[in-house]
Amino acid sequence: MKEVFDAAIKEINNNKKFVISTVIRTQGSTPQKSGAKLLVREDGSGVGTLGGGCVEGDIWFASSEKIKRNEKAEIRPYELNEDLAAQDGLVCGGTMHFMIDPIDNKLEFEFFLEEIDKAYNGGSPVALAQILESKNSKEIGGKILIKEDGSVNGTLIDSEIDNKIIKSARELMSMGKNKTINILNKQIYIEAFTTPPKLLIVGGGHVSKAIASLAKPLGFELNIFDDRKEFANTKRFPEANEVKVASYQNGFNEFNINPNTFIVIATRGHKQDDVATKAALNTNASYVGLLGSKRKTILIIEKLLKEGIEEESFQKLKAPVGIDIGARTPEEIAISIISEILSFRLGGSNRAMMLEKKYIDKIRTKATNTIR
Repeated sequence: MKEVFDAAIKEINNNKKFVISTVIRTQGSTPQKSGAKLLVREDGSGVGTLGGGCVEGDIWFASSEKIKRNEKAEIRPYELNEDLAAQDGLVCGGTMHFMIDPIDNKLEFEFFLEEIDKAYNGGSPVALAQILESKNSKEIGGKILIKEDGSVNGTLIDSEIDNKIIKSARELMSMGKNKTINILNKQIYIEAFTTPPKLLIVGGGHVSKAIASLAKPLGFELNIFDDRKEFANTKRFPEANEVKVASYQNGFNEFNINPNTFIVIATRGHKQDDVATKAALNTNASYVGLLGSKRKTILIIEKLLKEGIEEESFQKLKAPVGIDIGARTPEEIAISIISEILSFRLGGSNRAMMLEKKYIDKIRTKATNTIR
């Protein structure tokens, strides 16, 4: 998304027309999920993607037409049936809903983009709320920016409805998520923006090294610390944004931790894990994973409870960390841990995606009848 907003700033500075289309809702199997964006410029070029193929081509064309005709924002559903998907080599079957939004008030939108850019670069998170559907067609496309403290610039509908929107927006801000809500026959799309997700690894051993190699390609800012210099250095972790030598008790103070931070405790022993886990739970990170056996986990949890760890903090502890894939090697364990973090962050179920037996039976029956 950031490249789309960066491109929008350039178009505003050049006083050019442009359209931003956003996937606001999906059902079924689709090539992109909500939040995906495409910016189409006045010259027909674009930045971003909505999934490619016929879907993107049609929305791209619609965006160009809106620029030529000075048309207003609209919501457009797009049914991707099997035949249509097959034309582009896709195997999909679902519906995508797009907000095709010609940016009219460039001064206002520039202010929004500046605030979003600040959020991306370490500032307080923000959210953009936009009216998608309303009986009053003039309201469609209306926007407000919501700040972390709940303040807004202007009014979207009225104070009562805006307060409900603000409440939903603040719930989405910590991890930069999006959501469509319905209030009084109006449909509002809320999209939150914050810093990129951060992965803080505590301990520089073999598993930590394997996790580090996976984190950057998945978009995580990577930070690591260990109390031993030979295990905390840029030569061992060249992909890291920051590597520091610090105690397991105080090392967390060396990093800028927010709710979009994911901590993995993987120190060299039980004693160090104990100290690090307690310190990690006192941060505002949303996820704290502890590497180790179930026995070690039981002992540490028992100690933490005896020491009066707050229930709210304790709820974010994932221990033992990872999804059960039968992992044995450091590389396999790293995949298990990263998979759980991604599932937590993206709202996954941790279940296998394999078709249920009832669907296989239907397919078998259909195939058998066809042959006959």
